[in-house]
Order: sequence, then structure tokens, then C-alpha cells
Amino acid sequence: MDYKEIKIDTASPKPPMASVLLIYTGGTMGMVHDEQGALVPFNFEYILEHIPSLKTFDLELKVIAFTNPIDSSNVKPDHWVSIGNIINDHRNEYDGFVILHGTDTMAYTASALSYLLHGLNKPVILTGAQLPIAAPRTDARENIITAIEIASSKEGEMPMVPEVCIYFDSFLLRGNRSKKVESVHFDAFESENYPPLAEAGITIDYNKNVINQSLEHPLDFKFKFDNRVSILKLFPGITRSMVHGILGNNEVKGIVLETYGSGNTPTDKWFLEELKEAINRDVLILNVSQCPGGKVMQGRYETSKELEQIGVLSGGDITTEAAITKLMFLLANCESYSEIEQSIVTPICGEMS
Repeated sequence: MDYKEIKIDTASPKPPMASVLLIYTGGTMGMVHDEQGALVPFNFEYILEHIPSLKTFDLELKVIAFTNPIDSSNVKPDHWVSIGNIINDHRNEYDGFVILHGTDTMAYTASALSYLLHGLNKPVILTGAQLPIAAPRTDARENIITAIEIASSKEGEMPMVPEVCIYFDSFLLRGNRSKKVESVHFDAFESENYPPLAEAGITIDYNKNVINQSLEHPLDFKFKFDNRVSILKLFPGITRSMVHGILGNNEVKGIVLETYGSGNTPTDKWFLEELKEAINRDVLILNVSQCPGGKVMQGRYETSKELEQIGVLSGGDITTEAAITKLMFLLANCESYSEIEQSIVTPICGEMS
């Protein structure tokens, strides 16, 4: 991935309080109108003209901007690896990282990076905007400013939030617990199964009890994802041929099965046969609830007891975004099917309870 580096002169003459690397990948936030009124990528060399308050930060701030910004609808695992490589290459130079990203797939990227960067133990804050940075009522300015402040915040010598997060509309959320829930309002993200890590008002109030402060995990970047996965979302009236079209695909190695409520599925004999046949071919199937909150409790009701018996695994309270990216990550980096089975139901970095 080609990119250019831009140094932003914001620090006071004294040694800066902290250093932050801003990575612009694309998205609505970084767009401005050209002379013809069309939206074009923003030149971050002029970021201080749009956000002059950055001059008041006692920070060393550098921007890395993708030469060809990505619409987040086009994000692929290769882009996660590129972002991870940039952070890995600069991990000793900066106290924190802010990633500017389109909102549509931000929760997927945040989840993927949480696995890829496990052990970094520095703030990696993803943010974006619902309106371009030059729009009169844009949310971009506040989101960028607060994300930078969080990425640079320390308690003593330790980072305040040493994990991958999403900051949006006053709330800091664990990245792998987040979902996009709004397309027209500013409160675009929620985390139903895990409380916010911080809330920004007049001050930024950190919820220290829920921030991951386990810093002893060794740095062990694994820059691989295997995208031979799929999502099977159940709905009333789904047919065997539809289910077989996904489960019977020989290329697929892992399935996130989006079920009803606390993990329930139809009890039709053909449905269970299709699941069992896939599992017998070593296709890993993870049961995830369609509900934005709550969790899968396989076996609680009759309709989910047989899932456990045939080898479907319970995803607990994991989100679909965190589940599909975790499956990609484990398929690429585990040495055996049994290791994937064990790891998919075990928390790596707070993505599930």
C-alpha cells in the first residue's frame, strides 16, 4: 500500500508531551469539495487550516496518508495487514496511533487489528465521521481532536488506554465489541455487551475498571488472515438449497452462523444434516446471535441443544464483526483444527466474555 508521510508542526518549543501517528486510510472524514462541488480526498498538509486547535496540543504529530484512499466498503484483509505493518514499523517512535477510517467497515477493521496487534500495549484509536471535514456541521473535527487526545493520554508513564478502540460521538468503545448502528445520525457506533471505556464531555472520563490493563502479553504480530469464511444468517423460510449453497461450498473453512435470540435455529432434520455434513469436513461453525445485545446460550432451549451435540461452537457474546475477523485470523495462524476450535471460544483480547 503506497502512502506519504506528512509532519504536522503542533508541538511547543519544549520537548513534546507525547507523539501520535495519524494514519488516514480513507472515508467520509477526509473528503472536501473541489471547485466543481465534487468530493475529493483532503490534503492533510492543510489539516491545521481545518482544525486549528491542534496547534494547542503539546504533541509531535505526523500523518501517514494512503496515496489512494479506500472507501471502507472496499476494505479487505490486505488493508488490515498494511495498517498493521505501518504501526509495527513505527511502534517504537510513537506513544499512540489514530486511524482515520470509513465508518461502514470500521468495526471489522478494529476487530481485526485487535488480534493482529495483540501485545502492542499502546492506544490504537479508530475514528471517522458522518460528514466531510469541511462541512459546516461536521463531526470530524471533534472526533479527530478527542481521538488524538486519548491516544496521547498517559497515567504516569503508562498509556491510559493500551488497546484498539473506536472513538465516535463522545464515546470510546473497545474496538472488537463495537457495531455500526446508524447511517444518518452522529452516534453511529454502539457496544451493547461491553461498557464504554471513556466518555468525553468537558473532560474525558475514563472507566478504568473496564480498560484492558494486562500489559504482560508479549508482542507477537501475525500478519495473516484467511478469508475462506462466510456468514450464514438465518431467517424464517430459509431453504435447504440456500443453506447448502454456503455450507456446501468446498472453499469455505469457517462459518459464522447468525442465529435467533440466544442461539436458536430451526430443528428441521435437513438443517441439522447440512450443519453436520459441513462439520464432518472440518468446517468450523460458530454460533453468534443476531441480536445486538445478549449472548448465545447453546442448550438452553430445545432448538439449540442439538447444535452442541453435532459440534457447533458457541460464540457467547461476541459480535459478528469480531467473530468473522477472529475466524480469519485463527484459520491463518493456528496449526491445527483443534487449536482453532479451542481458540475461537477463548478470549484473545477482550472480544468476548
